[in-house]
Amino acid sequence: METISLTYPMAVVLGLLAFTVVLFVSEVVRIDFAAILVMVLLGLLSQLPGLDSLADVSQLFNGLASNAVVSIIAVMIIGAGLDKTGLMSKVAALILKHGGNSEARVLPIISGTVGVISSFMQNVGAAALFLPVVSRISVRTDIPLSRLLMPMGFCAILGGTMTLVGSSPLILLNDLIATANQALPEAQKMDSFGLFSVTPVGICLVATGILYFMVFGRWILPGEQKDGDATSGQSMKEYLQKIYGLKTDIFEISIPEGHPVVGETFDDVIQRYHIYIIGSAYQGKTWFAPVIQTEITAPCRLAILGRKKEVQFMVEEEGFILHDKLDVFAEDYAPTKSGVAEVVIPPNSSLIGKCAHDVVFRKTYGASMLAIHRGEETLSLVATEDHEPTQIGEVPFHAGDTLVILSTWEALTRLSRNRDFVVVTTDYPQEELRPQKVGMALLFFAISLALILFTDLRLSLCLLTGAAGMILTKVLDIDDAYNAISWSTVFLLASLIPLGQAVQSTGTAGWIAQQILLLLDGWPVWSLQVGIAVLATVFTLIMSNVGATVLLVPLAVSIAVAAGGDPAIFALTVAISTSNSFIIPTHQVNALIMGPAGYKVTDFVRSGGIMTILFLVVSLVVMNLVF
Repeated sequence: METISLTYPMAVVLGLLAFTVVLFVSEVVRIDFAAILVMVLLGLLSQLPGLDSLADVSQLFNGLASNAVVSIIAVMIIGAGLDKTGLMSKVAALILKHGGNSEARVLPIISGTVGVISSFMQNVGAAALFLPVVSRISVRTDIPLSRLLMPMGFCAILGGTMTLVGSSPLILLNDLIATANQALPEAQKMDSFGLFSVTPVGICLVATGILYFMVFGRWILPGEQKDGDATSGQSMKEYLQKIYGLKTDIFEISIPEGHPVVGETFDDVIQRYHIYIIGSAYQGKTWFAPVIQTEITAPCRLAILGRKKEVQFMVEEEGFILHDKLDVFAEDYAPTKSGVAEVVIPPNSSLIGKCAHDVVFRKTYGASMLAIHRGEETLSLVATEDHEPTQIGEVPFHAGDTLVILSTWEALTRLSRNRDFVVVTTDYPQEELRPQKVGMALLFFAISLALILFTDLRLSLCLLTGAAGMILTKVLDIDDAYNAISWSTVFLLASLIPLGQAVQSTGTAGWIAQQILLLLDGWPVWSLQVGIAVLATVFTLIMSNVGATVLLVPLAVSIAVAAGGDPAIFALTVAISTSNSFIIPTHQVNALIMGPAGYKVTDFVRSGGIMTILFLVVSLVVMNLVF
């Protein structure tokens, strides 16, 4: 092997790598800006004498149009399209049906599902599609998003090792083996790997990842809830108590068949117990804000908002069944779908002088009115410290009244266009779901998958086909598509691509590899394989996993042949180990989940450091046992 000497450009690149790591770990600036800063420095340094090999300034920003970055943009749009139809909420509900509210049960279901999906599509695509699902599960179970996204992301990366199409390095493996075979004697030529040849390794890695977080998750995952999202802020219960003094919560009750209350109206029950009936379910159909004049039929379920003591008294008095938690209504009253909002009656409103009963408020506006805030007092069906219960449905509206309502975000969005109200609540998802478009969304998602699996088109083009189709068929509009893109993730990845290219083009990668291989000279075959795996792991942290694979597979084959090892196993070791990228958020999946979960680089160092070691041990042991 030709000796590589350290040059001036290599030394500069090594310095930039060290500077990047310091910026990432210290977080003196935001990590996405740190990446932009490094890219700018790389471009400026390339203008100095002797450093022109660092970067071609005319191509410095090509990372923004790279296959990887465009693919991420497209898959974010596709995920938003599926979410717009309500499909992701149904997936979340299905997971919760089997996993309940327990982190110990929800975590393996999510992580295992994403791991399997990522074995047949790019892991960042699987992670992006499940991001809205995990967000909904988080707010419905009160499990912090930061405790779910990292296991999901890591298992998406691990799942890419389950088939030969699960990750770019494994897709390239057979081509690289064919190229290497040209220089090998007939007796040492390597056989190509089949689609499921690596499946035992991938299954063991995914299982290891799930067990790792189930056993050690309580200590290695951050436990705090990220602030800022409308869906992750204080609960409805806390909000009503803090702002209006209403000490209420939502309960689900059942009325058995043949109960004496059958035939009465919801209003009759409300009058007796000063509670709100905010939802009803009968024969598999649910009503979010049922009209209070509706007659009760049984068996049915009701969603009740009121004081716990009052609800328990009603249940005992009437012989209803009180459930431990929301079941039928869990999705309807999830913070991602509905919540408390305030609307004001303006001076020109046609509602002035009318009451809620006059305008059939629930039927007309699809919302339940909980209170009227007028001047310094709050009128409500539920007693507060300052006021007795008030039949607010009979109170005429005045100009300036603030109505406290429980509404779906979709209904609130429609209400914001009604001139009889001024919606003062702004921190909510201002969009309307389009369940009627679920067929189109699934069609173009399937088209993208088919193009990925059965054609040789670039991944970015396959995914953009699905994204463009969803926009064309109005699953979501172009503004929705722009809003779905996490631009911090895009710039983080695009800005790191030139640094990875500099590591390779200046020969820095080859020099690093040479130094490590010199240290391993004369070691037994198994230790050489370990060294190759460690080298691939280090390279995938500082450059693209594809670049690391292309660079290291020929080296690994040469070392195996010289040491009397199996060159195919050494090549596979490189292709598998370039997925071992957990320590810093340079991998596309890690960059994707960092913002929504509020992770810091130190979170990845703490959790990913142990995962990196487990990956090395499990992958090497299983590869040697199977092959």
